[in-house]
Amino acid sequence: MGWKTLDDIALAGTVVLTRVDINVPMEAGRVTDTTRIDKIVPTVEDIIARGGKPVLLAHFDRPKGKVVPEMSLGHIAPALEAALGRKVVFGSDCVGEAAKTAIAAAGPGDVVLLENTRFHAGEEKNDPALAAQMAELGDVYVNDAFSAAHRAHASTEGLARLLPKAAGRLMEAELKALDAALGSPRRPVMAVVGGAKVSTKLELLGNLVAKVDHLAIGGGMANTFLVAEGIEVGKSLAERDMADTARAILAKAKETGCKIHLPVDVVVAREFKANAPSQIVSASGCPADAMILDAGPETVSRLKNVMAQCETLIWNGPLGAFELTPFDAATVAAAKEAARLTRAGSLISVAGGGDTVAALNQAGAAADFTFISTAGGAFLEWMEGKELPGVAALLA
Repeated sequence: MGWKTLDDIALAGTVVLTRVDINVPMEAGRVTDTTRIDKIVPTVEDIIARGGKPVLLAHFDRPKGKVVPEMSLGHIAPALEAALGRKVVFGSDCVGEAAKTAIAAAGPGDVVLLENTRFHAGEEKNDPALAAQMAELGDVYVNDAFSAAHRAHASTEGLARLLPKAAGRLMEAELKALDAALGSPRRPVMAVVGGAKVSTKLELLGNLVAKVDHLAIGGGMANTFLVAEGIEVGKSLAERDMADTARAILAKAKETGCKIHLPVDVVVAREFKANAPSQIVSASGCPADAMILDAGPETVSRLKNVMAQCETLIWNGPLGAFELTPFDAATVAAAKEAARLTRAGSLISVAGGGDTVAALNQAGAAADFTFISTAGGAFLEWMEGKELPGVAALLA
């Protein structure tokens, strides 16, 4: 793939500047979800096992170039120590004497955590001077923060150009999974894209119809495509001003040989609330006073059949209002089928995006997917076919 992993670089006796994403949720000074911390443990342990001293660089929240005490990474050090089972030495700055002192104070097997990179205005500006100050601290650069790879910041892009570099284990797993899904996938490839608005996923849809064999569109954006085909959708969420754009995407799909799958039946209700009285109607039969809140069982059956014919699945977004029962039914059923096919070894399944992860967890299907990205914006930009600066820098 062109980028190095930890296996390709000598770490013994080196200080390893390791960019991680530990931008975790906190409440009353305590970390409430350690998922992102847990995911960096393999990289940190591997660096130590190979004789390196891991020095963690990370951002936390959005201090916008100023020192904001409540956004200090010092608050996260206890959770990091607990996850690693190792002493964490905290440095009160990510450059300069405070950083050097913390690195020097760390003994064998210790981990160094430096202060929030975004306390410096130069971080988000990718200031070469700040990147150079960071580079002075170490011998090797490892990027394990795919979720920040779509940002050209000093610690994600600038620093990578100044030191020998490699991808951490989490970054390696992300890049391998994404290459398996769209780079050089096993075909046929199916993409499931849901969500509220076509306008937020225009580039995504435009890129996918040129790369996948089947594209299933769900959620509110499916309504916009139904409108584009002359179908009335009552009071459903739909971007009627995007109908021409939807038609252009349908036309491009015909040119590229991508089969678009829209709902053939839908679940409608008069109220947007959990357990609202609902009925199943054909996609063209939505009553004028009702709204479409989910795909129907016949649509789900057809999607399952398509999945069974495919070897690779990419999933982003729910098929309906999954946060409200019973309008999560289509998402849950389709996700469980994807999980079953993955367990059986007949499907490579890659999913990402906030709502997607929540929906797959709700369906109890997440654990069986081949790979689930928690990267959010970086995952979406990759699906849109954009170059990610943090990844490109590993190749430079």
